[in-house]
Amino acid sequence: MAALPQYDYLFAFGTIFAFLDAWNIGANDVANSWATSVASRSISYLYAMCAASVMEFAGAMGVGARVADTIRTKIVDTEQYNDDPAVLMLGMVCAVVASSLYLTFATKVGFPVSTTHSILGGVIGMGVASVGAKNILWVGSGGGTNVISTGVVQVFMAWIIAPCLSAIFGAIIFSITKYVVLLRTNPAMKGLFVVPIYFAITGMLITMLLIWKGGSYEINLTDQEIPGVIVAAGSAWGLLIATFLCPWLYRVVIREDWEMKWYHMFKGPFLLRRGEVPPAPANFQGPIRNFYAGRLTPEQLAARRADGVAGGEVDVEAAQPAVAGEKNIGSTAALAATEEPEAMPEHKSLVGPKPEGKWNTKPVLFWYVKYALVDKDVVGSQNDKGAIGGDIEEIHARATHYDNRTEFLFTFLQIMTACSASFVHGANDVSNAIGPYATIFEIWQKGYIPPADKAQVPLWIFAFGGGGIVIGIWTYGYNIMRNLGNRLTLQSPTRGFSIELGSVVTIILATRLKLPISTTQCLTGATVGVGLCNGDWRAINWRMVLWIYAGWFLTLPVAGLISGSLLAIIINAPRWS
Repeated sequence: MAALPQYDYLFAFGTIFAFLDAWNIGANDVANSWATSVASRSISYLYAMCAASVMEFAGAMGVGARVADTIRTKIVDTEQYNDDPAVLMLGMVCAVVASSLYLTFATKVGFPVSTTHSILGGVIGMGVASVGAKNILWVGSGGGTNVISTGVVQVFMAWIIAPCLSAIFGAIIFSITKYVVLLRTNPAMKGLFVVPIYFAITGMLITMLLIWKGGSYEINLTDQEIPGVIVAAGSAWGLLIATFLCPWLYRVVIREDWEMKWYHMFKGPFLLRRGEVPPAPANFQGPIRNFYAGRLTPEQLAARRADGVAGGEVDVEAAQPAVAGEKNIGSTAALAATEEPEAMPEHKSLVGPKPEGKWNTKPVLFWYVKYALVDKDVVGSQNDKGAIGGDIEEIHARATHYDNRTEFLFTFLQIMTACSASFVHGANDVSNAIGPYATIFEIWQKGYIPPADKAQVPLWIFAFGGGGIVIGIWTYGYNIMRNLGNRLTLQSPTRGFSIELGSVVTIILATRLKLPISTTQCLTGATVGVGLCNGDWRAINWRMVLWIYAGWFLTLPVAGLISGSLLAIIINAPRWS
């Protein structure tokens, strides 16, 4: 039984718009986390959506911060509402309405914004409208790093800290990969030795993240035990990869064993004792694809434009990686360079032909649902030319093409880092987004404001938020995906892995130092850092970078203005006497 049944309508409005907010987290925040993996062709759009759904929901439900330090406790002095808690309830409804409406607009126009900053702006706006600007925590108190880890100043710090740190880490990781593996002779063999090391390092980093930021289940380890646990977990993971995955990769990549299936991986070292590889059947297509299909080299682009061929179309042609050269680098065992470029593969429909019958029959309706949810050509649509997209062909031509076999080795690393980041996002950031809704529910149910330091969040609210995220991923996640990825700079598995791992390193460092960061901003910064490693600043679409930054700058003031205006109109409206 609710303690404030007269405000049932506020709880209903809060539920509707909180779900819309969660939907936007899936369509915007989560989608941009997987944009690099899809753009680099490491994973298809369909499988990315499946993995994101599972990892986000598992993170929210399994390791989610049950005791959530809600966003209201860091921004507004809630003691000002003790005499009339319903005003805080109304204010949080206005904050959720403002956040969800702005995020819907941002997702539609392609702004990859921070959903946490959006709800933050909504809370600030309603706080100013109800208790005044003097009761907003603009700068944290207590000294030390807490000064910048709480308060509104964290948003402005995040605009600088997150992109810069992630750009540095992403560039370092890709540079190591570039000079240790990609630019060496026989890079595929070199990469085979590096892969388990990278897996071990990634495992260590993810373990650190789970220990320091890993949700509700407190891990009681001493400072002496933590390094041992981190090294042991990462080393064990790297050993498993070296034992089972690497022999399989050796047979597939080095020996070109066309008979290998994915389940042969469990044979581990015994795969090294397999005999010679028989001749492959005619027209056999192995798992190693051309990751640069649809991308021209500078020479091919110049020749194409000299012949008067218009650029920027979806079926733009591209070359295989060359054996040697400044812009096209591969191994002696790589596919030979060819003067005839390879066309981008046509998008294969996943839903089949439209069945016969009227639009309202079950087979036709089911076909429309499948078409709307899973039949999206994200990679192809990233070639579309526009005012923001710029000259995509020119941008991509300035990026180096590497050996496809070596790139294939890094697809597994990229998928692992993407899944790990998605799991941690579900375990942490989701609780920030549903914090205001938890406040609405608790005030409606109990009739008073819960203690300001901690607020118990019911499990069903995490399920509610997780469900909204999953629906958002499937219904509109493709829009942000196609606006990122290859539209910022040319993506490949080695680049995508460096971008995602650079973002994870930044999140870990910021978590330990209590610095404010945004996953969206980390990924964008790392993408720019890796793009600069091409040695040409024109390999980055700076128009798109400015477009993304514009979205960040607009998020807090716009959401705050909507929320504050809405609450001010309601609480100051004329009433019947």
